[in-house]
Amino acid sequence: MARVRPIIAVTGKASRWAPGWWAAWLAIALAGGRAVRATPRHAMPAPIDGLLIGGGDDIATDLYGASAAYDNTADRARDAFELTAIKQALAQNKPILGICRGAQLINVAAGGTLYSDISSLRRSTSNRVNIFACKPVAIKRRSRLATIFGRLRLRVNSLHHQAVLTLGEGIGATARDADGFVQAIEARTQGFVIGVQWHPEYLCYQSSQRRLFRALVAACRGD
Repeated sequence: MARVRPIIAVTGKASRWAPGWWAAWLAIALAGGRAVRATPRHAMPAPIDGLLIGGGDDIATDLYGASAAYDNTADRARDAFELTAIKQALAQNKPILGICRGAQLINVAAGGTLYSDISSLRRSTSNRVNIFACKPVAIKRRSRLATIFGRLRLRVNSLHHQAVLTLGEGIGATARDADGFVQAIEARTQGFVIGVQWHPEYLCYQSSQRRLFRALVAACRGD
């Protein structure tokens, strides 16, 4: 029997300063779910009804670049923790939402690759980090994302300098920005598996962005 307030594990940085965790906690609470923090220092709760992979530091380049040297700057513990969480959630058919780094990691887990830095490749979008809705994205018709938002155009924030390059197995691109960079992905054959390149948890004052968290909670309930 589905829980009235489904438990959603939220991964992220293990540090005390974790604004993304608190923003995600609030967004999930407003949507009717219960967020539980999960990091290499905060044990993964069990059982869970869904998984949110949060944003943060870059993913180790050698995890998605066959010719890349071992990345000594990466948070290896977090990479391993979240990749394991994704694989377990997929095996158990649990709903997954990936935010920024989380979207990229879903793609990497499926065998996809990333641009390690898109700063020099941008032409129509800005490299300036902006927590507010500043960038238009186009959503693909007949996608789960289009159904959730009820529209094909959306303004989102922009805090990233990496992006999906090649799509992983079973992964489709469902939103792009003006430069053509992937802004959202979905699993083609799995249940609710969505990754967004922006940070909807920082935009939960917008009714449109709250729909994404409501959709996640509904999927966790089995609605």
